[in-house]
Amino acid sequence: MDNLEKPRGGRPRAFDPDRALDAAMHLFWEHGYEATSLTMLREAMGLTPPQIYNAFTDKETLFRKALERYHQTEIGFALEALSAPVPTGEAIRRLLLGAAEAYSRPDKPGGCLFVSGALATSPQAQTIADELKTYRKASEAAIAERLADGKAAGDLPEELSAEGLAKYIAGVMNGMSIQARDGASVEELRAFAETALAALPVEGQKPRA
Repeated sequence: MDNLEKPRGGRPRAFDPDRALDAAMHLFWEHGYEATSLTMLREAMGLTPPQIYNAFTDKETLFRKALERYHQTEIGFALEALSAPVPTGEAIRRLLLGAAEAYSRPDKPGGCLFVSGALATSPQAQTIADELKTYRKASEAAIAERLADGKAAGDLPEELSAEGLAKYIAGVMNGMSIQARDGASVEELRAFAETALAALPVEGQKPRA
């Protein structure tokens, strides 16, 4: 485990934990877990080593808190899409087009932290890779649950596997995240999403504008 430097004494200056955590989250989002060094974290967070150690213990704990922060602040588009009282096709349309917008915002690193955070993860960081996989699987499960509700409502063919279709949709979103990291524009990501939507056997999609 890559531990942060322990305190060496002295009076720590006051800091805003949320602001510091946001700075760490953006670094992990942009560079991935292992490529984000402790020096980079200290500079971005504007904290001394004792302050970081006292607040977050070590790099792994800080990353886990950054993941929680990301979940709380950056995936609202997905939660809103999946909970909206609309037909299943429209819910999935909102999900994918929302991802196109969220993954390409100019003031953000691009893509999804749950995907990019694991880039170039070594065996020594397997617990981090597992943590990210858990978040991705939870997202897939939420999509599957919405699709199952759609089947019950008659929006999807009875013989369709909600779990199988959820894997496809989650895979599309993962691909959009990678495309965004490679510099795809919001227009390109929207086109990517529309192509995927055209292949879905769901009812209730709004016609393309």
